[in-house]
Amino acid sequence: MTTTTTGHDATGHAAAGHDPAEIDRHVRVYITVFVALMALTVVTVAVSYLDLSPVMAVVVALFIATIKGTLVACYFMHLISEKKLIYAVLVITAIKFIVLLALPALTHGNSFGIHE
Repeated sequence: MTTTTTGHDATGHAAAGHDPAEIDRHVRVYITVFVALMALTVVTVAVSYLDLSPVMAVVVALFIATIKGTLVACYFMHLISEKKLIYAVLVITAIKFIVLLALPALTHGNSFGIHE
């Protein structure tokens, strides 16, 4: 396949092998994800004005942040098309992270023999 100086082959397609329709589809996905992230940001700000208890406000904010982080990881970091092994490593990492975060709360009542 020969390419011209404009980066397109003789059929007019991009030299990298991407069909223009496929590029348009990817751009639409990125724009949709961007709009979803902006909408979730607006929701986060709107929730901050609600009269929620501090614990509930944190839970809602973390839930929204988790959705936003998942969108970024899946689409902008291209993890949506990764193999199952990547997901297994991600789940194991998330479980260990949750355990590490919960560990101080679980051991707070038990001082392990340390007296203050």
